Amino acid sequence: MREAVRAARRVVVKIGSSSLTTAAGGLDRARVDRLVDALASLDAQVVLVSSGAIAAGLAPLGMTRRPRDLANQQAAASVGQGLLMQAYTDAFARRDRIVGQVLLTVDDVTRRAHYRNAYRTLQRLLDLGTVPIVNENDTVATEEIRFGDNDRLAALVASLVQADLLVLLSDVDALYTGDPAKPESRRIDEVRTEADLDGVSIGRTGRAGLGTGGMVTKVEAARIATGAGIPVVLTAAPLAAAALSGESVGTLFHRVRERPAARLFWLAHATSPRGRLHLDPGAVRAVVARKASLLAAGITAVDGRFAAGDPVDLVDSDGNPVARGLVNYDATELPALLGHSTMELGPGYEKEVVHRDDLVLL
Repeated sequence: MREAVRAARRVVVKIGSSSLTTAAGGLDRARVDRLVDALASLDAQVVLVSSGAIAAGLAPLGMTRRPRDLANQQAAASVGQGLLMQAYTDAFARRDRIVGQVLLTVDDVTRRAHYRNAYRTLQRLLDLGTVPIVNENDTVATEEIRFGDNDRLAALVASLVQADLLVLLSDVDALYTGDPAKPESRRIDEVRTEADLDGVSIGRTGRAGLGTGGMVTKVEAARIATGAGIPVVLTAAPLAAAALSGESVGTLFHRVRERPAARLFWLAHATSPRGRLHLDPGAVRAVVARKASLLAAGITAVDGRFAAGDPVDLVDSDGNPVARGLVNYDATELPALLGHSTMELGPGYEKEVVHRDDLVLL
């Protein structure tokens, strides 16, 4: 038995589209019920990160396959999210459990006020004994503010709620060195270091054709979560009950460090930079060695189009990113400020360009 699993008091579980839906795009209620049975039996707080909204909306809209364009994806998500939540509401109600819907975009968990609100909402839902069901807000998310896949979202949510365990459920029972259908592929039971992944060939296909991820996204999600101090179990959806009870099914990724600051962990892993600030050597030393805020005097150039509050990369004189932070000025404002001290700039420009509380080293 896996004691790290059995001892978990707060668990984040992620399930993919192909484990919840039929190839035609409809929800498979029997699969939903089996998942809910496994979750409802846990003596622990549970957050469920569920894909399936877009897939669930295909059949009602007469779509035969997942659309590639954003507008049709958003339309399918709008229809499917309600159907997905209704299925979960009904299934959990039969076990006297209440669910709550939480839809997130990257901005919700990187900007300071939004991040605090997301944490408070999830924490309160858990305190009230409900099961938060999290999904990316596909109805409004644009390419600029997407997480990209729900495996990554689940790892970041696990960090946000300070979970003790992340379980990634899909249609593959474990991590293999290659295609599980080939006899030469070897199953990997545990991953403790990157060396355990040597020789692993990871494909990016989904069997049902309705998901966006594959094994590569799950391994990357496991890296994110274990880097946040959270162990990860990767296995197939039908093995959920066994995995959650601590049985040695699937692949266990051991955590590789203690917990870092959660919001800054989000900033490093959940955001895409909207621009770059080029720093002189003195500013690099201040930011990296002294962990100081970034001032306009240490910036030599500005790239990109961004607004105040957007994430930007801080790069050294060779163009290598050394940190990422939330900028306090628009891209159009900054060029006139470069090289000047705060005293020289005068009233209205007292703020640091990037405050140290909104900055993470890369």
